[in-house]
Amino acid sequence: MLSIKNIGRVGKRYRHLWRYQQIIGIILKYGFGNIIDAMNIDRYIESGLGLIPFVKSHEKVEKLSKNQRIRMVFEELGPTFIKMGQVLSSRPDLIPVDLLNELAKLQDHVPAFGFEHVKTIIASEFGISHDKIFKSIDKIPFASASIGQVHRAQINSNDQIAVKIQRPGIRKTIETDLEIMLHIASIMENNIEEAAFFNPVKIVEEFAKTLEKELDYSIEASNMERMAELFKNDKTINIPKVYGAESSQRVLSMEYIHGIKVDDVEKIEAAGLDKKLITRRGADFIMKQVFEHGFFHADPHPGNIFVMEKNCISPVDFGIIGFVDQTTREVFVDLIDSIATNNFKLTARLLCELAEYENQPDLTRLEKDVSLFASTHLLKSLKNIKTAKMMNQLLELCATHQLRIPPDFFLMMKAFISIEGIARKLDPDFDMISHAIPYVAAAKYRKFKPSRMLREFTDIARESYKLLKVLPTDAVEIIRLTKSGKLSFNIKIEGFDKMLNTQDQTSNRIAFSIIIAALILGSAMLINSKVPPMLFGVSIIGIAGFVAAAVMGIWLLVAIIKRGRL
Repeated sequence: MLSIKNIGRVGKRYRHLWRYQQIIGIILKYGFGNIIDAMNIDRYIESGLGLIPFVKSHEKVEKLSKNQRIRMVFEELGPTFIKMGQVLSSRPDLIPVDLLNELAKLQDHVPAFGFEHVKTIIASEFGISHDKIFKSIDKIPFASASIGQVHRAQINSNDQIAVKIQRPGIRKTIETDLEIMLHIASIMENNIEEAAFFNPVKIVEEFAKTLEKELDYSIEASNMERMAELFKNDKTINIPKVYGAESSQRVLSMEYIHGIKVDDVEKIEAAGLDKKLITRRGADFIMKQVFEHGFFHADPHPGNIFVMEKNCISPVDFGIIGFVDQTTREVFVDLIDSIATNNFKLTARLLCELAEYENQPDLTRLEKDVSLFASTHLLKSLKNIKTAKMMNQLLELCATHQLRIPPDFFLMMKAFISIEGIARKLDPDFDMISHAIPYVAAAKYRKFKPSRMLREFTDIARESYKLLKVLPTDAVEIIRLTKSGKLSFNIKIEGFDKMLNTQDQTSNRIAFSIIIAALILGSAMLINSKVPPMLFGVSIIGIAGFVAAAVMGIWLLVAIIKRGRL
């Protein structure tokens, strides 16, 4: 597992201080000095900012928007931060929509590592040298990214494969950056109120979980094998074969795809392939994944989809996979149907069912906004509807009502947008929404199939039987405990303890004030009555009472000031 447990001690022990300085320097460079100031970072790093060279942001940088500068910070900070930006670009539940769109532009440009490292990694993973596993392997990779690079190889005379090798030392590099990320996130959460709203610590923790999966190539291999099983009878889709014996956690061997990138229109035309047919098959691929299987390739950008002979579609890179369960798919279908039938009251309720929220939204306002959204986009002819723009405005609508779209559901939306973008390039007349209608209709009526209803009825009957079976025993036990006086109920009211503490504190202060007032009045009466013993004609007991009242008054005042409320 990625190690980010010792983050609290980062500043104290100067762990990775050089990298910390570099990160802070780049943040300053892009004009975010106000954030560094607000973080009070001197309190957390003993060296403070003294060791970090002062960097003045360039005039051209200052003219860029805040979101553009954030993207540039991620790009300059390197692979881990670029990967984090890419992950965040699919998390509308964590960051604002406008920033999300800017981070979607992030690309990683990482130079390849040497073949000596490739040989070392293969030997450490399999316990034997690379030439005992592969008949041949190209020394120069044909693709390189932040986590790994891909080499062409052969395991026998016939099978040409692609071997993905994880970058050497990448886990340690990522752990270092994650420690610093989490430290900075915790400082921001403690010192910047606006940042605390977005829960930066949670963002880093979620990112660590995502990266852990990406660093384990066996998970990607499982994704490919599962997808291949789902489409094994579909001759229009080719999922690359996984070579399990030649794969491990840091090495993934798969079928090498001889194809053309789906957005290379000139090569597709030169090969005599049918662009319209490719478009329809690509759209069918995403529709089947989402509406029939609920398991889908979540990053279908043009670089990850190839076209093979006979207009066959072959997706690659299954590192990011989305999953939408059956219930969510059905709610999504009902949502589409409610919009199409102008039942906006139902639309508002279904949108709340799909999303996550802390406070119950105002359904009347939401219904009104949904109606405006539908009239803006869905009164046009289907061909003229821009899915990307529509999805962005839907996210903005949800953000306005503090509804958070779940990550997998958003990945599904992004997949549709990516496929539509490719489709419009291959076939400008293609209508994505019209193409989706039969799949939506089939999904809508699938839940009423006799086999489905019988299965659900059987499940309900089974659970009801279990309940009826244990109910008499549980009822007898409750009665026995009641008779013996051992039955008790613990009721916890949220915020009640805090209210009681506040009430106790208020009562204590009032009692303290009364005692002080009594001391002052009693001391005044003693002095006025000249009760002995006397000192310079003044009652000593009265003076003692005034001193005690003064001490207690100062004590009470200090306690109130410490609480921040006068």
